[in-house]
Amino acid sequence: MSPTQIILLISAYFAVLILISYFTGKEDTNAAFFKANKSAPWYLVAFGMIGASLSGVTFISVPGAVETKQFGYFQVVLGYFIGYLIIAYVLLPLYYRLNLTSIYTYLRDRFGNTSYKTGAIAFLISRTVGAAFRLFLVAKVLQLLVFDQFNIPFPITVIITIALIWLYTFKGGIKTIIFTDTLQTLFMLISVVVTISFLASALDLNGISEIYANVTKSEFSQVFFFEDTNNSQYFWKSFLAGIFITITMTGLDQDMMQKNLTCKNLKDAQKNMITFAVILVFVNILFLALGLMLTQYAEQNGITAKKDDLFPAIAMLPQIGVVTSAFFLLGLIAAAYSSADSALTALTTSFCIDIIELDKKPATDQKKIRKRIHVVFSIILVIVIIIFDTIFTNVSVIWELFKAAGYTYGPLLGLFAFGIFTRKHIKDHYVWIIALVAPLVSYIMNLYSEILFSGYKFGFEILIVNGILTFIGLFLISRKTNEADHLDPLLYKSNKNSVNLTNKTNTDL
Repeated sequence: MSPTQIILLISAYFAVLILISYFTGKEDTNAAFFKANKSAPWYLVAFGMIGASLSGVTFISVPGAVETKQFGYFQVVLGYFIGYLIIAYVLLPLYYRLNLTSIYTYLRDRFGNTSYKTGAIAFLISRTVGAAFRLFLVAKVLQLLVFDQFNIPFPITVIITIALIWLYTFKGGIKTIIFTDTLQTLFMLISVVVTISFLASALDLNGISEIYANVTKSEFSQVFFFEDTNNSQYFWKSFLAGIFITITMTGLDQDMMQKNLTCKNLKDAQKNMITFAVILVFVNILFLALGLMLTQYAEQNGITAKKDDLFPAIAMLPQIGVVTSAFFLLGLIAAAYSSADSALTALTTSFCIDIIELDKKPATDQKKIRKRIHVVFSIILVIVIIIFDTIFTNVSVIWELFKAAGYTYGPLLGLFAFGIFTRKHIKDHYVWIIALVAPLVSYIMNLYSEILFSGYKFGFEILIVNGILTFIGLFLISRKTNEADHLDPLLYKSNKNSVNLTNKTNTDL
């Protein structure tokens, strides 16, 4: 495809998204922006969450990593599935019982204001970094395929990318995203199937049975790694990390939970989560099979692109054809924007609800303040992506994303685990210190792990270590409480005006 054709394709795609935004954003209220008036159909939420969960990072990095890591990523995916079950039957009942808009409000009611602000700030940092990673990857691809041809610098590419997201989310927020994510997930899955079909033809594979046989016989399709505990892909490390990555990056993440909280009731939200979990397993199998076939095609045709460059390099070859290239671009853009648009909305929501406590502002100013915050976070994402461009070269972004998550989400994991599984109060004003020290100690342990632990190398499980250290730190600053405080560890406040919230929330069940 020529750069002009690509620009026309992108323009048409965003015209559709803006049209959807026009119809869904007519009710320009904070209730619609934050929670879609709690009226979203669960099946649309489930389907749309696939694209939001996978993102452009998975779209590019999972296939690109097959050459060096085989199908080892599927061990993490199996952990994801268990994590989603925990979210459905442990976290969602809690969130719906308390009728939350921001899930971090739970930390205020459970521990106090410092814990609340600490959790919200941890999310803001985590999701800003995560969203920037995802958009960075897609912006680099668009820069290579389109904007370099017109001598447009990378910062301008990034500004255009973020501006388009802002354009179709600034009114409807999460209400718009539920519908745009559904469309974008559809484009992403069609793109994968079309590309696999082309590669199957190019590799002389006829039908699903031959594709399956090709995948299972390949040296690149090894799934399980049990031999070396020091290997970052060792099964139990990957599996457990997958569970906790899901709990933190979905269950303790305002971005992903905000979609679930738009469902009409808890039962619908749980149906959404289970359906999403099952589909996601099969979608990841598709991505891994795609990565294997891309690797084989590259070897067969002398293509030297590696890691995150592999899929774009092959998808845009002239012999691929305009249709396949077009679907690749649509899939890439859809995958990237389905995660980034909801991230921008969630960052705006969390900052408004958790940090500046928008509900305490004059009613006449609330919408104006929310829109300003939306713009501010758009600018922040632009700046962070440009910074990433100077730091990361020739890396598989998905692995860097998970590394970052191990440090930024660890305090959230520890805080929620301590709140749910213990009946202790804590000295709330010290929590921010624990949230800083735990990631720092985790980083030092990871840096010197081979020396400290006889050659052992941490992988994604550094997230678990970080969460445990946070949990221990909270235990050390716990304090004695009265028996009356222990009626329900999920539903009490730790300040002097502690009240049982049960009566307040019974009607929300």
